[in-house]
Amino acid sequence: MRLLTRRATLAACLALAAAPRAGFAASGSGPAIGAAAPDFALPDQDGTLRRLSEFRGKTVVLEWTNHDCPFVRKHYNSGNMQALQTLAKERGIVWLSMASSPEGEQGFVTGGQARELTESRKANPTAVLLDPRSVASRAYNATVTPHMFVIDGQGMLRYMGAIDSVRSSRVEDVARAEPWLRDAMIAVAEGRTPAQAVTQPYGCVVKYYGA
Repeated sequence: MRLLTRRATLAACLALAAAPRAGFAASGSGPAIGAAAPDFALPDQDGTLRRLSEFRGKTVVLEWTNHDCPFVRKHYNSGNMQALQTLAKERGIVWLSMASSPEGEQGFVTGGQARELTESRKANPTAVLLDPRSVASRAYNATVTPHMFVIDGQGMLRYMGAIDSVRSSRVEDVARAEPWLRDAMIAVAEGRTPAQAVTQPYGCVVKYYGA
């Protein structure tokens, strides 16, 4: 409803992100730093089936996304997400945007809509992967959008958490934030251990199929 204020919308996002969800895997069974990242097979925006394992040998960034989430819009409207995607491409890093909202939920997109969003936002991911049945979301225990993961060339998980250090939806906060994801993906691409391997993600709750 349009009568819902922006502040109330943000509060709801944050409250949901902190709440437990039915159908969500227990935290103890999720991915672990230094362990093999869960493989998956999902269609991209063009209908091509993509597997994480096909990118073995390259650093991979996973970005859980929901284009209607104000925290995601913060990073796209500021150009921060596009800049990170471009930097990744320049350094040979694979960037996979994970569109995981089930049909009928906020953030759901078809392949055609994903292509339109990429073009209209001047985004630069390697691919947008469609996960409306929450296959990858459950494997990674993805909780919010944006939730970020970095995987090394041997398929080991090296970073998971927030895109940066300022937990807000304000565009002006991007410049003053510590760029945790940027630092982590560069470190992993250069064969170094990220200074912070795990951080607390913030954003809008990831919606799960059948939950």
